[in-house]
Amino acid sequence: MKVYIERTKEQKIIEAGDCKELLQKLKINPTTVLIARNGQLITEQTKLNSQDEIKLISVISGG
Repeated sequence: MKVYIERTKEQKIIEAGDCKELLQKLKINPTTVLIARNGQLITEQTKLNSQDEIKLISVISGG
């Protein structure tokens, strides 16, 4: 599947069964990103397939 990482502006091709595995392969902490598949927000437990387009959106917090 295509994965776009917003923070680094990188695009990668990665195979993973679900979002949790995807984040582990990319060494990304799940609390630092929102995950969108084909424009819709999804959870870490969502199953993925090779046709999906994933966007990892950085979570920004401030005070």
